[in-house]
Amino acid sequence: MAKELNENTSFKISIQTLIGIGFGMATIIAMWFTLQADIAEAKELPKPEISKMEFNMKDVNIRQSIKNTEKNVEKLEERMIRMEDKIDALR
Repeated sequence: MAKELNENTSFKISIQTLIGIGFGMATIIAMWFTLQADIAEAKELPKPEISKMEFNMKDVNIRQSIKNTEKNVEKLEERMIRMEDKIDALR
């Protein structure tokens, strides 16, 4: 059966619990203000500029990585086919 809450209802909290709650709230509030200060600072910083040369170099690097990956996949496919052939020969 549930207890009814009214003006005569009381509960007990230890001092340690109150200190813990206060410390937790203070920590969260401090983190909030620190986060707000970091956001304000980040808004004032200049936007990083990416040069055309840097963009092209990254693009070439990504394309080369894709080509290397394709070559590796082809090699793995060849090896897998050879392994399947060997397994079929053993059956």
